[in-house]
Amino acid sequence: MMSGTVVDSSSPTAAVPDDISGSVLELDEDEDLEVFSKDSNFMDGSSLNASMQTSPGSMVNQYKFEEEEEQSDTKDIFVTVDNPESHVTAIETFITYRVLTKTTRSEFDSSEYEVRRRYQDFFWLKSKLEEAHPTLIVPPLPEKFVMKGMVERFNNDFIETRKKALHKFLNRIADHPILSCSEDFKVFLTAQAWELASHKKQGPGFLSRMGDTVRAVAATVRGVRNRPEEFNAIQDYVEAFSHKMTSMDKITQRIIKEQKEYLEEIKECGPIYTLWSGSEEELVEPLKMMASCLDRCCRESEERVQYLSSSLLPILHEYVLSTETLKAVLRRRDNIQAEFEAKNEALATKKTDSEAESKVLSLAWDSLVGKDPDEIRQQKQQKHKGEIKELKEEIDKLEDKLEWANNTLKGDWSRWQKSMRADLKAAFICTAENNMEYYEKCLAVWESFLLSQRTEASEGGDRDES
Repeated sequence: MMSGTVVDSSSPTAAVPDDISGSVLELDEDEDLEVFSKDSNFMDGSSLNASMQTSPGSMVNQYKFEEEEEQSDTKDIFVTVDNPESHVTAIETFITYRVLTKTTRSEFDSSEYEVRRRYQDFFWLKSKLEEAHPTLIVPPLPEKFVMKGMVERFNNDFIETRKKALHKFLNRIADHPILSCSEDFKVFLTAQAWELASHKKQGPGFLSRMGDTVRAVAATVRGVRNRPEEFNAIQDYVEAFSHKMTSMDKITQRIIKEQKEYLEEIKECGPIYTLWSGSEEELVEPLKMMASCLDRCCRESEERVQYLSSSLLPILHEYVLSTETLKAVLRRRDNIQAEFEAKNEALATKKTDSEAESKVLSLAWDSLVGKDPDEIRQQKQQKHKGEIKELKEEIDKLEDKLEWANNTLKGDWSRWQKSMRADLKAAFICTAENNMEYYEKCLAVWESFLLSQRTEASEGGDRDES
């Protein structure tokens, strides 16, 4: 019986966090080589004078509250990914993540589990789910490799980004009505490392996997002749959606890069104003105020860039990856239909060959070797009938398989669209509120500067009149 570390229900456990965004950044070169750093690079905004509005009545909080309230009544499994740890061996360095599970499902022996998993374990789970459910939309994993120049290798930001992406991956599976019931998912959440390694070895052998690959390649080359119109529409939507999301992802990355460069330039202005105030007695206060205002606006801009990097960009990139998953699902559906069509063609060919087979030469040859022509004819007829019967049985099975594939994909497509629209709507609302808060705070900073200068000018005018 496979079971992970069972957590005592009476002991304090980590609260289940809100849905977190996916990852943009992945590993570079070597498989699963990672180093964990405890240094934090996030900015502290506690010194800001302007307060950020996060009241329960705000649009974002209200939206999230309603969404969580709807899910709380039906959700029966909660998964948290946290506490990354580095592991160094003689041949590799890698990161493992703690996976905490809380559930009320009867098929689990306990209500709480705690295991540690590395990236390749998550990849194994995704592969098993796709293998068992080829036309269901399995959530995407963050890429294995990082793009050159986008992040320092093995830094803390990368570890944090990947952790959030893996958390999102598991919770999307947990929310899925079919994938969450997979035995492989249960094993992943509950089995200790050695038990999981043993379970991985129970999969299909190399020859079986090679046969599946060959059949898939053959079906892809052959193509589909009569794809249902609804799947043509899905494919067109996915292509257009992929183009839009890829463009948004690239533009957002470029905006973040430019905002970071802008911040570096602004940071250099503050000290210049401060130094300048030392040589201008009449402008001391205005120059110091300018330096202070720029410093406060810099902190606000850093928070805004941090939000774009940690909240908006990951959700956009996750759906870029989702489009690749959708394309793969559509290809697998097409492969099933292509195999079904090929079997039908083979059956038609077999029937034609059976009816049009030349008997003269065959019977003449059989007579020469001393065989009974009638007996030979009956044997050939029986052989053809057996082959045709086998083909019909295979076609019946493929027809059922194709119908099941079409129905599951249509159902999961509707579910995916609903989830996608809710995710993007929430991300856009959060971005709008974040932008409003950013500009309101910066406006308040500069208004305070103008007010102070006008007050000083008014006081100076009164002194001149007196």
